[in-house]
Amino acid sequence: QVQLEESGGNLVQPGGSLKLSCAASGVISSASLMGWWRQGPGNKRDLVAQITRDGVTKYSDSAKGRFTISRDDAPNTINLEMNSLTPEDAAVYYCGYQRNRWASGGPNYWGQGTRVTVSS
Repeated sequence: QVQLEESGGNLVQPGGSLKLSCAASGVISSASLMGWWRQGPGNKRDLVAQITRDGVTKYSDSAKGRFTISRDDAPNTINLEMNSLTPEDAAVYYCGYQRNRWASGGPNYWGQGTRVTVSS
């Protein structure tokens, strides 16, 4: 069992920046990856960025060049730095944990979600 604790969602103005963090606890696999997915109203949950334990990253096209995912110094913690935010980035952001980085099907565990609102 893995628990995910998210933080950082907030209201930000267009063009602004925000940092999300996610800490995992429980039995963490050495082959795992963690990342962020987001879901806007009426939309499916889509990948934003993910990172493996050895630092291999993957970004959605909309996140490339604006968002940076990284591993924190704190154990099993990741950060997502988001810059140049637009109203299209507004969504509930979910931290996900995938036990096996090579498996299909996406995360095995999800956080509760943290809301990002981009509005003036």
